[in-house]
Amino acid sequence: MEFTFPWPTTNGEWLTFASACVAILLGLIRLFVPDIVLRLQRLQPVPEHPEAFAAVRASMAGFYLGLGVTALLLAQPFLYIALGFSWAFTAFGRLVSILSDRNTMLNWLLLVFELALGAAALANPLGFLP
Repeated sequence: MEFTFPWPTTNGEWLTFASACVAILLGLIRLFVPDIVLRLQRLQPVPEHPEAFAAVRASMAGFYLGLGVTALLLAQPFLYIALGFSWAFTAFGRLVSILSDRNTMLNWLLLVFELALGAAALANPLGFLP
């Protein structure tokens, strides 16, 4: 297996590439500034329990970075499908939250954003775009 960086050549590949780049960017933000991420999500960790920062860095950042970097470096259709379904299930979780909890305009905007990233990642490997 070759570990060269495969540069996107078609529109569908560019959409998938962009979706993976957004995942990496969000992962890096969560890894290096978890306090800002928690503040933007309107969450506040208790000073006696800094485990909230570890959860943001490990579970959130690690997943985004791992899947995004792997999708970019290996450029395999099944990895793009995994990336797309990950975004789609993120959107599904947000939809469940909107229906179960108090819905806000921010939740609706993030739902559209996550659906768009999922569609962008799935468009090429599922054959919707060349």
